[in-house]
Amino acid sequence: MRFDAFKDLMHISKEDICRDFFLENRKNIRIKKEDVAVRNFVKIFDAALDISNKKGFSTMSMRDLSAETGLSMGALYNCFSSKDDLLDMIQKQGRTVVIKILTDCASGVNDPCQKLRKTIQTHLYLSETLQPWFYFSYMETKNLKREDHKRAIESELATEKVFLDIIEEGISSGIFSPVDAGLTAAAIKALLQDWYLKRWKYEGRKVTVEDYSHFLVDFIESYLLPGKN
Repeated sequence: MRFDAFKDLMHISKEDICRDFFLENRKNIRIKKEDVAVRNFVKIFDAALDISNKKGFSTMSMRDLSAETGLSMGALYNCFSSKDDLLDMIQKQGRTVVIKILTDCASGVNDPCQKLRKTIQTHLYLSETLQPWFYFSYMETKNLKREDHKRAIESELATEKVFLDIIEEGISSGIFSPVDAGLTAAAIKALLQDWYLKRWKYEGRKVTVEDYSHFLVDFIESYLLPGKN
């Protein structure tokens, strides 16, 4: 699958993500008009990610956020109660989007090899589309409260389990070699993270997201498929 085709197929927009978030949490949000809330959340999420990825979420002040979004302090507090609340909101909504899209992408695909290939490509292209959030989520997990940090780790393991289940399915059907499925899933996750955490490395080598997608799929299949290479 090409990256352009993925974007056309998924139709992922910040507005849709923020609308879903508002509809799921509207009882805790003081703004009642959906369009106003969505517009404000887009500004807030964009600004928080931009500021945080430049100097860190912990050093970002509410005044920084107000200046960047153009929203008053009162308007900000109508959307969330504290910086910790905002951090939890961004993390939670991002995790929900990733798990849903990864699960949906493989729906109806029966062949484990095709399923794994599509899931790897989807995760990679999704991280390219939402790179600021992926980078933020990884870097700021350490700043979460203990319980929220635990949920973030569980979410990462849930993403890993998507790959684990496919690999185990391929092994049980005899399509994949009898490898350590857990370690393989963890390695796939680490290779996917390398793309959005170290973009400078690949940009310097003029490696596109499609180049990396082809490499990663071939690399994993050469390990999993008996007789390949």
